Amino acid sequence: MAGYNFDNPYNTGYGAQGGTDGGGFMQGEVTSSPAGGKGDYGKDTVRPLTIKQILDAEEPYPEAGHQVDGVIISHITFVGQIRNISTQTTNITYKVDDGTGVIEVKQWNDPDMSMAEPMGNDNDSKSKLVEDGYCRVWGKLKVFNNKKHVGAHVVRPVTDYNEINYHLLDATAIHLFFTRGPVDAGKGQNGMRMNEGAPGAPPQQMSNGQALPSMSPGARKLLQTLKATPQSNEGLHVQMLAGQMGTNTNEVQRAAEELISLGLIFTTVDEYTWALLEC
Repeated sequence: MAGYNFDNPYNTGYGAQGGTDGGGFMQGEVTSSPAGGKGDYGKDTVRPLTIKQILDAEEPYPEAGHQVDGVIISHITFVGQIRNISTQTTNITYKVDDGTGVIEVKQWNDPDMSMAEPMGNDNDSKSKLVEDGYCRVWGKLKVFNNKKHVGAHVVRPVTDYNEINYHLLDATAIHLFFTRGPVDAGKGQNGMRMNEGAPGAPPQQMSNGQALPSMSPGARKLLQTLKATPQSNEGLHVQMLAGQMGTNTNEVQRAAEELISLGLIFTTVDEYTWALLEC
């Protein structure tokens, strides 16, 4: 990822050994502009996350898909310590803790696999998954009875503890990419973003030279954020704007309604995504 790349020797791609849904993601690959907060990023990629990010994932409206940093997540991966293992006839449930939160990971037994020959070292991996040991999980976020869990495709033991730190760096880097955009994106030679005044200074006038109309501090902050944040022509989603502004989505929506009434922004792909008019 531009500006936040790490030379990670650990495989966090979805084509991990034992995976059932072969891959679409290679480290650093993005299918659309993440800074826009939209697009097809989440459909065929694996997102490294912390457990807190997984638990905090939101679904803006039914069937929208869970989102982190305003981006839909599909396949996810994380690293944590196994606190408990519960073996059932149909599945194995791991309770995994990464220091930011605890979540249950369910790995369903495949009846077809019991009739097939063992695949590589898959059985060896399961035997090394022990309580208090560390593991890496690949899977999808699921919700049952309003409780989040991860449906795992692959759970393997962590043998090199450097992988824990590398994973946290990966998750942090990608979070920064989606919430702040690429490093130096949209900046001029003086280090400031294009069309941006002194740091923290709100825009003072429109492109035609007229003074901006009177507005609330929240609306002015939203306008400044939309001007200063790199984005695609689809604009920015409410979740990403809330993260950028350090506020909640309700405050952003109120500010957006005010700016729409002033004719300064407009909705794009849905009612929660806005872009600037010429101002």
